[in-house]
Amino acid sequence: MPNHKSAEKRVRQNERRRLINRSNRTRLRSSIRDLRAELDGDAKQVVALLPKTVSEIDKAVQKGVLHRNAAARHKSRLTVRVNQAGAK
Repeated sequence: MPNHKSAEKRVRQNERRRLINRSNRTRLRSSIRDLRAELDGDAKQVVALLPKTVSEIDKAVQKGVLHRNAAARHKSRLTVRVNQAGAK
């Protein structure tokens, strides 16, 4: 239990930020999961999903959800897998 007004405010702010971060993280993970699920399917749809997923990853970096190096790693690996799927 917070004992000061400033501590009460900090609790409120932390809760709001937690919900925002959770939403951003969920959106990112869903986008990556959708792209990975489509890798076995239609190659044209996979190619269309890649820019949207990369955009979500970049937004996650801007919002502080993901480190920029981790984002670069995700984008690189997803791009390689999409290119492999397109070559088949």
